[in-house]
Order: sequence, then C-alpha cells, then structure tokens
Amino acid sequence: MVDHGIQNLLDLHDNVLDQEDGYWIKLEAWRVVPTKDVPHGIRYSLTLHAPSGKRILGYDNAHAVKVKGKKYSGQKLPFDHKHRNVADHGVPYGFSSADQLLVDFFSDADKVLREVKSK
Repeated sequence: MVDHGIQNLLDLHDNVLDQEDGYWIKLEAWRVVPTKDVPHGIRYSLTLHAPSGKRILGYDNAHAVKVKGKKYSGQKLPFDHKHRNVADHGVPYGFSSADQLLVDFFSDADKVLREVKSK
C-alpha cells in the first residue's frame, strides 16, 4: 500500500517550529531503503523541546525499544516508538501512516505544552 502522506512528512524535513515561551519542535524525515525494521522506507525524528533545549517529547524510529514483560520476551519489536518525557526510553508506536504520525505527534505535543505551561 502506498502512503501518500510520506511526501508531506518529507516536505517538513529540517523545519523548526516555534511553540511560544521558548518551546520548539524539530521535524526530520528522510527516505531509506525499506527493511523489516523500517517497512515504510522513512526514517523520522519528531521532537518537542523545552526552552533549555531538552527533548520533552519525541517520536522516532532510530532504534528498537525494550519492553518489559513476558509478553514481548525474545521478540524484536518494530523501531517506531515514542518518548513520553525526558526519562522515557521509549514505548512502541503503532505506525499506520505518515499523516497519522503527524496527527498523533502534534496532538501529544499540544497536550504536553498545556501540561508544562499550566504548572
């Protein structure tokens, strides 16, 4: 199945988006040869940063994540995952399309920004 949203994601490569009060988003995406670990043929890193520069939310597929629990024991998990906070080593993300990835990331980014700005 062809994911037409991949071009949308690629077009956002190297964009930095101001989120006010010093917060910012960095978007990176590039084509790669499809593999078992990256079947959609796109590498990406979508990150939300605090004014200090620390990543406070991230979606990427740079590495597989280790999941605790017997259910996943011995399995190699897909590389698509998200980091929900600074200390999070990543949880699996169910990549369905590039457009949905963008919707999910920006929705989570809005939620995180509401939380940190309300403190």
